[in-house]
Amino acid sequence: MEGSLNILVIGFIGFGLAMDAFAVSIANGLAVKVLRIRYAVRIAMFYGAFQAVMPVLGWLAGYGLREIICEIDHWIAFGLLAFIGSKMIYESYQLEIPDQPCNPLTVYRLLILSFATSIDALAVGLSLSILQAEIVTPALIIGVITFILSLTGVFIGNRFGHFFEKKIELVGGLILLGIGIKILIDHLSGQA
Repeated sequence: MEGSLNILVIGFIGFGLAMDAFAVSIANGLAVKVLRIRYAVRIAMFYGAFQAVMPVLGWLAGYGLREIICEIDHWIAFGLLAFIGSKMIYESYQLEIPDQPCNPLTVYRLLILSFATSIDALAVGLSLSILQAEIVTPALIIGVITFILSLTGVFIGNRFGHFFEKKIELVGGLILLGIGIKILIDHLSGQA
């Protein structure tokens, strides 16, 4: 896995990570009474930017740990992705939208939500660093996928409301859990 990741794997990671932001974007779209394109773009830009930056921060944090944990890196990557995926699956059953939604367009609210939905991306960046994968391409792809899905989510939320939120979070969790298992199986079968 050293060097770069398969573009398909990066796409699946990006899709999985974007599910938090997508679900919250649906709620944001529901909260905005009169939706304008600039509102949707603003929300999507915040989520996409945070999802692109957080893996880089995680990657940088893991950079100094590579030599120390190189023997168990695949277990750490599996553990982080399995934890994040399981957490997302669990949260898909806990997700509730308040009766009185807050204004999702304030900078303060967007910063809080962007940070909260991108914590998982920080852990994925740490995993990529430990696996010695490069970070620029994955970070850009994750950010773009999140932007597109968040933009779409705002419009879906504005039109269709509560139909998709819990299912989206569940799908994202399953994808990340699957990628963690794939990393572990690839490494263990390579050692056999």
